[in-house]
Amino acid sequence: MTSRTQVPVATQTDRRRWIALAIVMAAAFMDLVDVTIVNIAIPAIQEDIGATVSQIQWIVAGYALAFAVGLITGGRLGDIYGRKRLFLAGIAGFTIASALCGIAQSPELLVTARILQGAMAALMVPQVLAIIHATFPPHEKGKVFGLWGAIVGLGGISGPLIGALLTHWNLFGLEWRPIFLINLPVGILALILGAKYIEESRSPQALRLDLVGVIVGTVGLLMLLYPLTRGEETGWPTWGFVTMFASIPVFGALIAYERAKSRRDGSPLIELSLFRVKGFSAGVAVQLAFGVVTGVFFLVWTLYMQVGLGWSVLRAGLSGIPFSVATTIAAGISVQLLIPKLGRKVLQMGALLMGTGMALYGWTANHFGQEVTFWQMVPALLVIGFGMGLIVSPLINAILAEVPLAHAGSASGLIHTMLQVGQALGLALTSVFFFGVLSETSSGGRSPFVDAFENTAYWLAGILAVIAVLMTALPAAAAPPQVDGPPQGLPTETEPAEVKIPVPAGR
Repeated sequence: MTSRTQVPVATQTDRRRWIALAIVMAAAFMDLVDVTIVNIAIPAIQEDIGATVSQIQWIVAGYALAFAVGLITGGRLGDIYGRKRLFLAGIAGFTIASALCGIAQSPELLVTARILQGAMAALMVPQVLAIIHATFPPHEKGKVFGLWGAIVGLGGISGPLIGALLTHWNLFGLEWRPIFLINLPVGILALILGAKYIEESRSPQALRLDLVGVIVGTVGLLMLLYPLTRGEETGWPTWGFVTMFASIPVFGALIAYERAKSRRDGSPLIELSLFRVKGFSAGVAVQLAFGVVTGVFFLVWTLYMQVGLGWSVLRAGLSGIPFSVATTIAAGISVQLLIPKLGRKVLQMGALLMGTGMALYGWTANHFGQEVTFWQMVPALLVIGFGMGLIVSPLINAILAEVPLAHAGSASGLIHTMLQVGQALGLALTSVFFFGVLSETSSGGRSPFVDAFENTAYWLAGILAVIAVLMTALPAAAAPPQVDGPPQGLPTETEPAEVKIPVPAGR
């Protein structure tokens, strides 16, 4: 028999904690890359397995939808059954799904494997922030989230570049398939090392899975996200707007049920009490708005370079290097050096810097037109990347700072879900900012993509200015120190991680 004893996470050796961090960071990077890596190989996939346009759209959208709708459930499952256990299950499933993608001989199998891959990522990804939150003490989280921000910066831009290189090299004559098969060694290694070095943690409360909440929440997210994700491709049909509008009462019913569920047995899918914590509620609102910006920018930027300017996939991918470098540097210094002195002003500076970079990029596109060179883009990309680096790390730190460890998985799932919803809204807004301008006549006989990109860049600059104002709702310190007691409005709980210690029979 066994009894559960609470052992502080701080008892882990420094070496084990940092190895565990490297493992979960590798998994997070793998997911970030897989969101965009497939876009580069679409022509090769279409030619090789004869996929229709609709099937190609599902190869892309299936992953995103399965990922987005499963995040909240995946995070809560980690709180209930153990974050390490769910992380390893997600890694294993993600690796198997990647193998199925790589060997797929038909569009139907590839679509199914991509949906499975997204669902497994939804189990895996929420555990990353939850494991970090449970593993590292508050005084080390600045350094850790600085590394997290660097991974986000690198992962967000690496997908197209890695996809371009793997497709161009045609390794072993496999053409597009290595973009999925590359996940196999990474996943297997993460599975083996994760089982050894990651410490288990879960909620000390006796939580149960809220199946009604899972069903209602999944239906609501699908009703909202499916029309947003497919809207531009399907011409924004009436049923899409009706479905999105109908999701509102579904979410209202979910909130009412979760409140009743919390009062009844304390095991809701969504821990609504988290929204009484100022840093969390304000932070997820900022995360939603920030998701809009990134959702618009990365899509429009790719179309501008590859279609509007006629750049090759590889050239367009390489152009993201200044952005990634700037994001990595800024993320590394923001939480450790700037936040202790300036608090939330660092995030506001980041939003204003990103907005300035967007405006500069818009001016660059207008001034140089289709003759613009990579080097002429570099100043704007450096400013945008540096601004983003000042946001991603401190924002996550601020959101999680007062979240009790019992609800770390639920909080992580909500954080990622808000980002996904924001990015879906961003994709919808491209119809106004970008695609709407493409139908207009451009001045000077240049490509309409130039005017569309310029218009989008200026709009994003304005949205980022609004985000800077929204950030005033964050706590002034941006990452308030954790205390022994719980945040105001949340139940008391034990925060250490949980391990099982064998007890001799009969005792």
